[in-house]
Amino acid sequence: MSDLKRALGEAVEAAFAAVGLPAELGRVTPSDRPDLADFQSNGALAAAKRVGKNPRELAAAVAARLEGDPRLAAVEIAGPGFINLKLAEPALADRANQIAADPRVGAELVPQPRRVLVDYGGPNVAKPMHVGHLRSSILGESLKRLYRFRGDSVVGDAHFGDWGYQMGLLIGAVTDEDPAIAAEVAALNARADLTPADLASLEPAAFAGVELADLDRLYPEAAAKGKADPAYRDRARKLTAELQARRPGAYLLWRRFAKVTKVALERDFHALGVDFDLWKGESDVDHLIEPMVADLDAKGLLVDDQGARIVRVSREGDKRELPPLLVVSSEGSAMYGTTDLATILDRRQGFDPQLVIYAVDQRQADHFEIVFRAACLAGYAAEGQLQHVGFGTMNGTDGKPFKTREGGVLKLNDLIRMTRDKARERLHEAGLGEDLPPEEFEDIAAKVAVAALKFADLQNFRGTSYVFDLDRFTSFEGKTGPYLLYQAVRVKSLLRRADQEAKEGEGAAAGPVAVAEPAERDLVLTLDAFDSALTEAYDRYAPNAVAEHAYRLAQSFSRFYAACPILAAEPAVRASRLTLAQTTLRQLEQALDLLGIAVPERM
Repeated sequence: MSDLKRALGEAVEAAFAAVGLPAELGRVTPSDRPDLADFQSNGALAAAKRVGKNPRELAAAVAARLEGDPRLAAVEIAGPGFINLKLAEPALADRANQIAADPRVGAELVPQPRRVLVDYGGPNVAKPMHVGHLRSSILGESLKRLYRFRGDSVVGDAHFGDWGYQMGLLIGAVTDEDPAIAAEVAALNARADLTPADLASLEPAAFAGVELADLDRLYPEAAAKGKADPAYRDRARKLTAELQARRPGAYLLWRRFAKVTKVALERDFHALGVDFDLWKGESDVDHLIEPMVADLDAKGLLVDDQGARIVRVSREGDKRELPPLLVVSSEGSAMYGTTDLATILDRRQGFDPQLVIYAVDQRQADHFEIVFRAACLAGYAAEGQLQHVGFGTMNGTDGKPFKTREGGVLKLNDLIRMTRDKARERLHEAGLGEDLPPEEFEDIAAKVAVAALKFADLQNFRGTSYVFDLDRFTSFEGKTGPYLLYQAVRVKSLLRRADQEAKEGEGAAAGPVAVAEPAERDLVLTLDAFDSALTEAYDRYAPNAVAEHAYRLAQSFSRFYAACPILAAEPAVRASRLTLAQTTLRQLEQALDLLGIAVPERM
């Protein structure tokens, strides 16, 4: 079931070929002048340059081949050689009925599904998520949903940062602050009787008082000391090596860090409507590192460098030289890039993805280029199989990454709370939900808040940065998530009334679509564009195409609702317009779901 744009494109390409012109020039796009035509083809201009003929004459020859196509009400030549195509009302009605009957509301599946893994979230153990994690979580969740909806087999992985230098810093900081914990660590390290099973079950009482707030407070201090004091930094590296060697004291203290962190992470991710199939971290690939290092060595890729071991990844023809991948530090510990490389190997041995998408800040582009090149050199991945889908920053009004008023990094939980508070305020201002039970009102406020955060982010192309404006993003007017929720809820309310009237014998139920009014044409054409939007989003790793479609659909329905009475129309027209309303709601909810936005039943 092709959309109208694709079907017309095939017809125009065939017409170009029939008159001896390259078929690929018959590309069809939505018209720049929807008051004159639905679609247009500008290929005659390019063809004229190739064959040295008048573009209007070429356009007329193509148009003659299209005459008589029952899908077209008119084919006209405009300007220097534009071909304008206006669809016939029966063709629009047929397409509307197809979409209405389709469980996927006009969205097609990819012809060759793949195994896809999306790496997103990227939280660090022992630190609360901050506002910088927002874009990764939102973008990754949307890509996971989009690729899954298109038919791919998709796995989402949170990929914790839980096994590197920051852990050594924190182990040192915690033991420095609490002598009882330091003594327990030493005592555990001295025990030779502990088995792997003991390490899996033991929870030392001395560690029970360590909370996430303690780690959040200590980490900045420890990180600053590590930068300023070489001895402090060296000790942290040695403690990291102890952790990675699973010395009991360091390992069990680290496990406490992981436990208190996961509680907060699950809370924040749940509040955002983000979930993962895998909750893996760097620690989960630790067992692969030693054999992987041996494999890299056997392949002649490892180079000794000042006590460390590296893989050189620069290539002839590079415009700038990339640093090597640091695999083993001079202290013998695995580095950040090492665990990323081992993760690629782990995923190949487990899920064996054909595509891995890393939804991570654009500022990490060099790191991923280095790791991906090393993976290809080692034979762990093919060129193009690993894709870094970078994104810009969420900025404050000063144009810099978003901070608190005091200049600190804003915690994600605080941002969620702020947005929910503003959502409640907006609902009260609009007089929405005030007659509902408190628990339902709170659920609606939570959905409005998530819609505000997610749509504000995903309406932008991921590579751009944007300014966070809480007042604007939570408005029920303009291009916002709350506006889209309100429009969807309004359609739900309309359909409930229509259903009740039909049950009471006061009006017709939904029925076949007929298209006559301009607003009906516009709405059907917008519904028809859903698959094109999904294709663009899929091919470019860019959910903003879906966000843009959702907004256009809401606007198109609003114009239709204003221009075309539904419940008061005569039976056949009412039935047709109810089907259009039902189909709009289904497609709008589907588009919003792909963005990770849930629609309440009422407001």
